[in-house]
Amino acid sequence: MRKIRGIKGYGKGTFNKYLASCGICSRREADRLIEKGRVLVNGEKAGMGMQVNDDDEITVNGRPVCGKNNKVVLAYYKPSGVTCTEKDRFAEKTIASQVKYPVRVTYAGRLDKDSEGLLLLSNDGDLIHAMMQGSAGHEKEYTVRVNREVTDEFVEKMQAGIYLSELDITTKPCKIRKTGRTTFQIILTQGVNRQIKRMVKELGYRVLFIKRVRVVNIQLGSLKPGQYRPLSGEERGELYRIVGL
Repeated sequence: MRKIRGIKGYGKGTFNKYLASCGICSRREADRLIEKGRVLVNGEKAGMGMQVNDDDEITVNGRPVCGKNNKVVLAYYKPSGVTCTEKDRFAEKTIASQVKYPVRVTYAGRLDKDSEGLLLLSNDGDLIHAMMQGSAGHEKEYTVRVNREVTDEFVEKMQAGIYLSELDITTKPCKIRKTGRTTFQIILTQGVNRQIKRMVKELGYRVLFIKRVRVVNIQLGSLKPGQYRPLSGEERGELYRIVGL
């Protein structure tokens, strides 16, 4: 076996960290895959202490790994009914089963199964980690339809923050704008699970429809359900700048 070159900034025994940085899996999962012989480097089984770089040909379960410096970021229109998970034997449709891209990408931020709209997909572990931090304050914008008329009182209470009795927390102030009798636009900056549904429920409303139309600086635009597109260089540069990468 030829000697594998080391990655700049990566020491000996950090192959699992390299795979994690490429968005492939967690370090623990990487160790498991290596032990099972499912990771190849230049056609040969990888070892736990092996060092690699972006010039090496790496495959995991037969799929090529896009190098850490060859970052992929996609804007994906997640349809309702698709679950944000890698593996779930109870899920009828998952991101992995719906998005067939030449290199492995995973979701950078979540979207409820019965909600639809913009989801960012990437192989960049640093970006994925940054986007999954609910306390980071990244803006996410949604269009929402509820079962009752949206009143001025509803708007005022929503934008001031709602106490969520289920979680014993009060949501942060947010931006909200009425767009129709039963519809509104809302911009959130925190990552509470099912936040919009929980907020409107506290006010005696029920959500009928949610679509995410923006994540940070990335717009859903003209994408149709199930479609995806790579970010432009300008979009990606601005996204990385905003999230601090």
